[in-house]
Amino acid sequence: MKTVLMVAEKPSLALSIAKILSKGSCSSRKGLNGACSVHDYQGSFQGQAARFKMTSVCGHVLSLDFIGKYNDWDKVDPAELFSQAPTEKKEANPKLNMVKFLQVEARGCDYVVLWLDCDKEGENICFEVLDAIEPAMNAPRGREQTVFRAKFSSITDTDIWKAMSQLGEPNRNEALAVDARQELDLRIGCAFTRFQTKYFQGKYGNLDSSLISFGPCQTPTLGFCVERHDKIQSFKPETYWVIQAKVFKGKDGPLTLDWDRGRVFDREAGQMFVNLAKTSREARVESVSKKEKAKQRPLALNTVEMLRVASSSLGMGPQHTMQVAERLYTQGYISYPRTETNHYHENFDLKEVLLQQTSNPMWAQEVRALLAAGLNRPRKGSDAGDHPPITPMRAASEAELGSDGWRLYEYITRHFMATVSEDCKYLQTTIEFSIGTEAFSCSGKTLISPGYTAVMPWLGIPLEEALPACERGDIFTVDEIKLVEKQTCPPDYLTEAELITLMEKHGIGTDASIPVHINNVCQRNYVTVENGRKLKPTNLGIVLVHGYYKTDAELVLPTIRSAVEKQLTLIALGKANYQQVLQHTLDIFKRKFHYFVDSVGMDELMEVSFSPLADSGKPLSRCGKCHRFMKYIQAKPSRLHCSHCDETYSVPQNGVIKLYKELRCPLDDFELVLWTSGARGKSYPLCPYCSSNPPFRDMKKGVGCNQCTHPSCQHSLVSLGIGQCVECEGGVLVLDPTSAPKWRMACNSCNVLVHFFEHAHRVQVGHAHCCDACEASLVAVDFNKTRSPLPAGETQHTGCVFCDPLFQDLVELKHATMRHPMHRGGARRGRGRGRRGNPKKPKDKMAALAAYFV
Repeated sequence: MKTVLMVAEKPSLALSIAKILSKGSCSSRKGLNGACSVHDYQGSFQGQAARFKMTSVCGHVLSLDFIGKYNDWDKVDPAELFSQAPTEKKEANPKLNMVKFLQVEARGCDYVVLWLDCDKEGENICFEVLDAIEPAMNAPRGREQTVFRAKFSSITDTDIWKAMSQLGEPNRNEALAVDARQELDLRIGCAFTRFQTKYFQGKYGNLDSSLISFGPCQTPTLGFCVERHDKIQSFKPETYWVIQAKVFKGKDGPLTLDWDRGRVFDREAGQMFVNLAKTSREARVESVSKKEKAKQRPLALNTVEMLRVASSSLGMGPQHTMQVAERLYTQGYISYPRTETNHYHENFDLKEVLLQQTSNPMWAQEVRALLAAGLNRPRKGSDAGDHPPITPMRAASEAELGSDGWRLYEYITRHFMATVSEDCKYLQTTIEFSIGTEAFSCSGKTLISPGYTAVMPWLGIPLEEALPACERGDIFTVDEIKLVEKQTCPPDYLTEAELITLMEKHGIGTDASIPVHINNVCQRNYVTVENGRKLKPTNLGIVLVHGYYKTDAELVLPTIRSAVEKQLTLIALGKANYQQVLQHTLDIFKRKFHYFVDSVGMDELMEVSFSPLADSGKPLSRCGKCHRFMKYIQAKPSRLHCSHCDETYSVPQNGVIKLYKELRCPLDDFELVLWTSGARGKSYPLCPYCSSNPPFRDMKKGVGCNQCTHPSCQHSLVSLGIGQCVECEGGVLVLDPTSAPKWRMACNSCNVLVHFFEHAHRVQVGHAHCCDACEASLVAVDFNKTRSPLPAGETQHTGCVFCDPLFQDLVELKHATMRHPMHRGGARRGRGRGRRGNPKKPKDKMAALAAYFV
């Protein structure tokens, strides 16, 4: 019996597909990585009995990065990243062991069916999966096809079975287009980002951004926001005048008329027209026209339109909207949410989709009315050849989906119902008047048939006061004529919806990447999201864009990226050579990079908005070179700067730095500082110079004394390290000498805190003795005489924190409160040198203690 491996993009998707294809009879087990399950069942494949194994990945299996040495910002010239720096595919999430997991499941398999998302990214992941599994699969016989691609747009029985019966092959060209985009974004983005981050952070103190990033799509996105800001700032209001006229007939209420000339920008001219109109106290009806008009129903829903509406009407950001939409898709409530198509094929079963909604009380009445009257064929839109428009696939309730999920699902469902409804029809009545020599008019709308606005009432024709019945030649009495002064108004800041429209128009990003680019400019502190989802650029964002315009406008204008996107599309269609497009684009940006470095024109702009490093921060600790005070700059990225030596030293982020007892590092004479994440968090001393320039090979940049392997320094890991962390692999529990009288030790890698020996006078790590059972360093404790927990009133005891029964009840494990998730768990896996730098994990008693803590 042949074995077929099937791979989906997400675990939940794999389970849904397996249940459909096995008709609910599959058995499930956990994979070796713990994140992905495997669903086994038996069936038929290519006309013969087969055993199926359905599993999944978790997004991309591999990610592109430079090889190790080119990731060192200090040792690599950013210009080398354009061509000289080799790249490699690494596991996107090493903790998942995805490659090994796939290889284990692929052993003994004869065929593979790829159920990855049906877009370019999905095609790229197909080949990442194939690279992992093909060496482990059974060798094919002759030219037998062993790799198959399933194409589907929704998680419904019909769509899944149809995809299984019409298997194709993965598209190598689409995968190459994604490879090209990844490499271009990596090389161009990293080169510019590294240069400008080091350049500006080395000169200015209050940028309030830890990374001054550049991206071929991100930067034009920011450019749109700053362009609107500049229009607002340069706007000069102009005064203009309009004539306001009110007329009435009999006992009817007054009617306000619009002046046909619109407005004038000269007051005297406006007054002249008022005087001409005032020569008559009557308004004569010159014509009455009535015209039936239609407000067109919307086109079918694609990704960009969904993002626009979610931002402007639902108050949901693009990134969050896509996350919600993907969840609705994987749960089977909507079709695939990434599509550029807004046109339904002739054979798309619209009636079947609508029938699914007859059980929903929110719109059951409207659905039945639509079915009874017969469906109206949706408007002809654009077919991009990818997926059908976003469509509701089954009924749901708010209780099932949650708040944001329901709001988005409700909009998608109402939008679909609107596409198969009639247009909204109304009667527009226009009455034209003459008062003296001046012409005026008024108009009103009367609803004839609501059409699609019955299911999208917010788009309906607003109720208006009915116009009085009249005909040509009727006379109205002029109630008032006056000249009204007004002023032109500046445009408002771009909304997310408007920005999405601009990005789509200029070809910046794809329907899948647009939310990412908008999110990036917000996270980098280039733009803030104001009320109404308006995007207001920060000083940093404004200065960067103005600087790009001054140096090389093409870096921020959408034209060059739009041209690149067209080339990437040609690669996907097999009409352009991958290597040629890649090399040509990199050559263009390499020349631009060298020109940017040689003539960076932002300093004049920066100096207006930001303070030089020498003028920033407050004096804190002494430099080991000149022995003058260095200033602590708290704005991101926080750092210490010596203005005399013109040197800057990075310190750990997301915490507070204090002076540490004026103690000095024995290696470089710099005063030590204390980093703390708060009262409930970790704290440790560090040397600013050692942290930026590690003195030992096994030390990493940015670490404190709790990871320093100096053999004799009283603050180092060797002097204060106690034993292996009870939770993470490579961490060491280190005594925090600043924690008295609430003593504690903290892992130098993850966020484990161990509180012990409260109110003890003194706690010291033994330098000469280790525990016989677990080899942890012994700890000498001197207790307060009145609070000593030791028997017979003793106050001093030396023992193992993990094994000594006298200490067992005095130890409590907690987790430190961190200010940023990057500090949580597993940051450092390497082991230090020396006995305390490399303690062995205690055996049975240590395991028992870990269980006791939990």
